[in-house]
Amino acid sequence: MTFMKTAIVSLTALAAVTGLATAQEMKKEIGPGEGQVDIVAWPGYIERGETDKNYDWVTSFEKETGCKVNVKTAATSDEMVTLMNQGGFDLVTASGDASLRLVAGKKVQPVNVELIKDWSSVDDRLKDAPWHTVDGAHYGVPYQWGPNVLAYNTNIFKEAPKSWSIVFEEQNLPDGKSNKGRVQAFDGPIYVADAAVYLMKTKPELGIKNPYELNQAQFDAAITLLKGQRQLVGRYWHDAMVQIDDFKNEGVVASSSWPFQVNLLQADKQPVASTVPEEGATGWADTTMLHAEAPHPNCAYMWMNHSISPKVQGDLAAWFGSVPAVPAACKGNALLTDAGCATNGFENFEKIWFWRTPTSKCEAEGGCIPYSQWDKAYREVMSQ
Repeated sequence: MTFMKTAIVSLTALAAVTGLATAQEMKKEIGPGEGQVDIVAWPGYIERGETDKNYDWVTSFEKETGCKVNVKTAATSDEMVTLMNQGGFDLVTASGDASLRLVAGKKVQPVNVELIKDWSSVDDRLKDAPWHTVDGAHYGVPYQWGPNVLAYNTNIFKEAPKSWSIVFEEQNLPDGKSNKGRVQAFDGPIYVADAAVYLMKTKPELGIKNPYELNQAQFDAAITLLKGQRQLVGRYWHDAMVQIDDFKNEGVVASSSWPFQVNLLQADKQPVASTVPEEGATGWADTTMLHAEAPHPNCAYMWMNHSISPKVQGDLAAWFGSVPAVPAACKGNALLTDAGCATNGFENFEKIWFWRTPTSKCEAEGGCIPYSQWDKAYREVMSQ
């Protein structure tokens, strides 16, 4: 099976398509800190030891720089885009389905990687990744990456499920009961790509080559699958902590999820494990991006430098169940351990279809279905 997650429109072509201007003035030096930095982040991405004292990569930064870290968590990429559009923030930990929208909307500015002292330590697979690099300009610093896994209840599934079919198609599970009302799906239009990944394997006649580049027929097939799934889904999830509670208390036995929820459930001795089924998986490679009108740019640059230190990267990967953007973090970290990167999927990069924003420009004849239509169609599915 071939996974062409980086088979994206060339950077120059994308710049032409979106009318991007990369000529914004980049900082030439980092000046004195402004006293604070305001960050929009995924839950669990910026910890100061309040949940577990072992996981704190904020306190030392604040002491060293005098920049107080303020965090606004966002549960979806759409929420992140909305918050950045509103302004007032310095940084955002954006996934690929948000990053290019922010670039196209000119809500983020190019980052001068010469001011990022550990830039050379960033994973070469991420340095020029097309979800944050446009026409040669870097619009951020890679943070973490990982797959959207299939989480499942090990009391129900004695062996890891081999297929996403258990959340997409009505069937009896190993306990003899239907999956109806016992599975979940992600509350976000980008989940259409998860359906497309499943269809690539189960309906090859559709000819889907890239789950983010769907012609009308392929898109219609994905939406039809999701409409059928609507009859099975007890709740669409976007809040990680709510999903954790649903696995504990609401009878959920299988769902798309993040390693973050799985880690916390396992730490709580819950019967939950995760897998990447045979069809493959979507995933996220997140980038710390700088707002075009960041109120505290010096503290923001200081944070971006701090964010890719091996210690921060390793601690975060251990906490979230993700893979560091800095391979050096894979060795010598007490929390992650030397086996942690392999456990979290360091070698699975080529198997993941990383989130990106669908556009009408693609390799398919006649073009592809853009994100705005994904959004409209998926909202209609969920409201059924």
